[in-house]
Amino acid sequence: MLKLFFFVVLAGAALASDVIEFTDDDFDSKIGDHRMILVEFFAPWCGHCKKLAPEYEVAATRLKGIVGLAKVDCTVHNNVCQKYGVSGYPTLKIFRDGEDAGPYDGPRTADGIVSHLKKQAGPASVELKTEADFTKYVGDRDASVVGFFADDGSPAKAEFLKSASALRESFRFAHTNSEELLQKHSVEGEGIILFRPSRLNNKFEEGSVKFSEDTFTNAKIKQFIQDNIFGMCPHMTDDNKDQMKGKDLLVAYYDVDYEKNPKGSNYWRNRVMKVAKGFLDQGNKLNFAVASKNSFSQDIAEMGLDASSGELPVVGIRTAKGDKYVMTEEFSRDGKALERFLQDYFDGKLKRYLKSEPIPENNDGPVKTVVAENFDAVVNEEDKDVLIEFYAPWCGHCKSLEPKWKELGEKLSSDPNIVIAKMDATANDVPSQYEVRGTYCVTLMLQLTWLVNVFFFFFQGGREVSDFISYLKKEATNPLVAQEEETSKKKKKNEL
Repeated sequence: MLKLFFFVVLAGAALASDVIEFTDDDFDSKIGDHRMILVEFFAPWCGHCKKLAPEYEVAATRLKGIVGLAKVDCTVHNNVCQKYGVSGYPTLKIFRDGEDAGPYDGPRTADGIVSHLKKQAGPASVELKTEADFTKYVGDRDASVVGFFADDGSPAKAEFLKSASALRESFRFAHTNSEELLQKHSVEGEGIILFRPSRLNNKFEEGSVKFSEDTFTNAKIKQFIQDNIFGMCPHMTDDNKDQMKGKDLLVAYYDVDYEKNPKGSNYWRNRVMKVAKGFLDQGNKLNFAVASKNSFSQDIAEMGLDASSGELPVVGIRTAKGDKYVMTEEFSRDGKALERFLQDYFDGKLKRYLKSEPIPENNDGPVKTVVAENFDAVVNEEDKDVLIEFYAPWCGHCKSLEPKWKELGEKLSSDPNIVIAKMDATANDVPSQYEVRGTYCVTLMLQLTWLVNVFFFFFQGGREVSDFISYLKKEATNPLVAQEEETSKKKKKNEL
């Protein structure tokens, strides 16, 4: 067994990688060699880093010679990670000419990384000179925003290019001064048209939308794009999912595959759109999308839905606040089940779905176990301060903290005003206002309850029991019982 393991390690090490490895010693001297480069700051034990690794390798190979991809192991090269404020893993940053150009907020699949960085590496807006250029450009799988400007030096074009530069990470831009293209698209002098992907053409909305404002300003152009880019019911992918966050969104999950089965993909999408249009025309506010069950299996699981439901879509709503509602009735081809679900949603009749571990039968230990179902009872309803740890079972920092957290709970077990608690943030829905980071890696929060007001703070101090005690002495609403006991002991000792 040892020999086999040794062989596998050597074989793995022999594989060539196109991901550049930076260290504390060479980061500053080599980062400037690249006009643009993406750097991943990671920890080998991090589950999200392990998931990203193969996608990152594939993207590095496909982008070789276009954009560099690099990585820094923060467990070994901590100086450079501290310099750039790395506090969770993986942290991805884009560097241009050796300077930190900001965080990478794009997709984390190979296809998504490649697409996103190609937009970053090229011009903000591509010039289209011929009809063939135009046809090829708008035939892409993503929507296209095209500016038509007869006068190449017009103020309208300058504003358009500002918008393209600001939104280049998210959307595709092109411009043209071709008289042939202006005439074909009925543009007199100047105009902007948003072209939706042809694979998503349907009878419920137009395939293109014209900018209708009289004046061209950066703000108006950006608002026009944001309002129209996705249409009534976009195809949600790893590439664009982040752009849909922060919205009240219904997603129908099924076997969406526009490469192998575009007809079947649009069959169910059209049924969703037909129902959606009826509610939207009545003035109801909700966003809609379709997505692949395979690509979004984790989202489906987070809603307690069954991904193995055959060809029928499964449906869930996630609001901007993070509340979730699931359609329990089987999706029907006539759309009636979806209609009933939406009517109940808009009428406020649906009960929100909570992912939760069972409430512990016995929760009398020094550290209270919090799950989604008892969160309010333990954290919000008791008139006590609560210091809570949100953790992930696989997280190395969390495992190291566990005995110290228990010791802290034991030291403060007699304090009637303090609760020391913990919650598995991978197995329970955490209320959205607590902003627990996706990588967890020990997120600690103190919630202070004073009269009718609740305040909460993220703990940023050391990770020793003494650090927690010092922090609570300073921040807790009432004096710690532990502190009073220590003072009493010192007084008795002095008397002796």
